[in-house]
Amino acid sequence: MKYEIYSLSEHSISLYFEQKISPEINDLVLSACEWINKNPMIGFVEVVPAYASLTVFYKILEIKPLIKSGTISEYVEDYLKSIPFEELTQLEREPKIVEIPVKYNGEDLISLCEAKEIDRRELIKLHTAPDYRVYMMGFLPGFAYLGGLDKKLSMPRRAKPRIRVPKGSVGIAGNQTGIYPVSSPGGWQLIGQTDAVLFDPKMKKMTLLNNGDTVRFVEG
Repeated sequence: MKYEIYSLSEHSISLYFEQKISPEINDLVLSACEWINKNPMIGFVEVVPAYASLTVFYKILEIKPLIKSGTISEYVEDYLKSIPFEELTQLEREPKIVEIPVKYNGEDLISLCEAKEIDRRELIKLHTAPDYRVYMMGFLPGFAYLGGLDKKLSMPRRAKPRIRVPKGSVGIAGNQTGIYPVSSPGGWQLIGQTDAVLFDPKMKKMTLLNNGDTVRFVEG
């Protein structure tokens, strides 16, 4: 199993697999994160997954007394090297499937259709056809980066981002699609709107979507 480890800061270290958007690699990232959470090292704070990497955060003051030789970074690196990656590749994941209703009335829908030389019905068909994978959470609380977009709908971000994108806006940026969980500035191409609540700090599970989930958009 090929990977590279880099010290990110005094309190964190990252492990990188092959840098590409791949369900198999992302599955390995999530399985490794599960292993770390179940087998935490001393000083462990949290592990954060991304598309093809993970970052471990730790408390150096708790690790320092354990160091007889070498550095704290080397100690954490040795811990990461102890992860049984070959065993993790054999694990099968059962993703949660979430259907999200969308009203396809976004501000950029017409211009996107014109750029792609398709009509509104074709855009909706292309956007609702795939099962999307949550590859990473970030940018905003509850914001899921969704992979699986039809290449025909791929569009760069807006040259001039909007000062305010409404909560629930569904957008496209590059080969990804996503939903704004709260109102914020943003530069994604907006194609629709959903009433689904993606982030609620009052709930025990604050986010509707999580890493590895499957998302299906339905017109509604």
